[in-house]
Amino acid sequence: MIRREFLVGLLRAAACGLLPMSTLGESFPGANTPRTDGQPFSKAWLRETAQRLAQQPYTQPTDARPPWLAAMSWDDYQALNNFRIDQSLWAGGELPFQARFFHLGLYFHYPVKIFEVANGLASPVMFSPNLFKYGPRVKDKIPEQIGDLGFAGFRVNSRADWDRDMFSFLGASYFRAVGASKQYGLSARGLAIDTGMERPEEFPAFRAFWLERPPADSMALTLHALLDSPSITGAYSFVVTPGDITVMEVESHLFPRRAIERIGIAPMTSMFQCGENDRRIADDYRPEIHDSDGLALWTGTGEWIWRPILNPHYIRVNSFGDENPRGFGLLQRDRDFNHYQDDGAFYNKRPSLWVEPLGHWGSGAVQLVELPTADETLDNIVAYWNPAEPVRPGQTLGFNYRLYWGAQPPFQPSVATVLATRTGMGGVPGQRPSEPMRKFVIDFQGGTLARLPATAKVEAVVNASRGEIRDVVALKLKESELWRCHFDLNAKGSAPVDLRCFLRDASGALSETWLYQWSPPPAAG
Repeated sequence: MIRREFLVGLLRAAACGLLPMSTLGESFPGANTPRTDGQPFSKAWLRETAQRLAQQPYTQPTDARPPWLAAMSWDDYQALNNFRIDQSLWAGGELPFQARFFHLGLYFHYPVKIFEVANGLASPVMFSPNLFKYGPRVKDKIPEQIGDLGFAGFRVNSRADWDRDMFSFLGASYFRAVGASKQYGLSARGLAIDTGMERPEEFPAFRAFWLERPPADSMALTLHALLDSPSITGAYSFVVTPGDITVMEVESHLFPRRAIERIGIAPMTSMFQCGENDRRIADDYRPEIHDSDGLALWTGTGEWIWRPILNPHYIRVNSFGDENPRGFGLLQRDRDFNHYQDDGAFYNKRPSLWVEPLGHWGSGAVQLVELPTADETLDNIVAYWNPAEPVRPGQTLGFNYRLYWGAQPPFQPSVATVLATRTGMGGVPGQRPSEPMRKFVIDFQGGTLARLPATAKVEAVVNASRGEIRDVVALKLKESELWRCHFDLNAKGSAPVDLRCFLRDASGALSETWLYQWSPPPAAG
């Protein structure tokens, strides 16, 4: 267990709980070996089950942990949650994947049902204390008879690396995957509801999973999940292909129980405490602390947009309207260890996550939610697609997409991209300006721009939603292929300022579009 799983546990504690075991046990089919007494399973059956469930009242569960488990500390839980590798689902190495399970406890109050699907039949994977190595710290705290606790979630390893995870599902509808670096980072979710609103967010949860036994020559693992919450149910299928970029193809069918004001499709959750563009919370020897440094958008019209993320003074929600988006994601573009100086968390190795919509998603907006945080253990960044059409009870919604986990997304702009964003006191460096101004410095790399000489006529196009833009400069940095734009903003008052910048020459745009929202700091006192 590492930081992200701890956070997910906190969210799970606030999330809506699971269906009662009595409901799951008899209604859902689904062990370490194929069984002949399983029940038929299909994607069609799962969709029908989710749709029927949406027509029933939501049932709030109770905490399923026995008292001895509920009393355990974080360190106790670590000693408790040590799965025996030889007990993995599909252990032995003949098959290309193995599934291993997380123990119930601590912030994980509600077990999820897990089934193996083999030859079209689903059989339950049963909990046993023999699946775990209980360390000396907790042995005396565990009763002789534990009973069937169920599992909190699971992780999957591939033949390419039996020691390090390929992906995991743990907590509400949260899941994560790794790319070539084998380093976890940001998380994805099945669905987001009312994120960043004044009322509490609702956390839909995966209630049950069906893992398909892979053929010996399979390059991908298929699994299915049932999602449930007070507002909605859903049937999900995932086809996961590992590699330098791990690809998840997701098929979702959603059935609202009631109207939903703000729904988030293909949501992702990350952390940004401080970076080169935001040093507000930076009392640390490490120059930068973040899992992602920007939101990338590839719009339906083909425009590429880069929006650096930051740690704001207050909750901010920004919407980027679009129609049939080609893709979006939270990226960790900065891969330089020297910019982080962290040999434990290795933020430079954290994966980026890119969403590729499949089919036509229609009108809507990619929404970015930024929350203030002073703690790197708390995720404070969320991004998702918010459809323009209202969500009403009785509807059937379907969204298919691919998720790409790796150092960089598979789709890249042909023009220059933003390498870094810096901001500070405006005016001439070393001289305090006579009126309050803010300087913004943007570095661009790649594309045709990198091959242009310093004498090329490159223009920076800069716009602001309010205030005055001054002293706009675009230049090529000496002994470098980088181009830099810098300008000053003079904007009085406390209202946020939306900024937009790109580079061009006579042939057209040379860079992606840089967007930024600058909020003047709150008045002292």
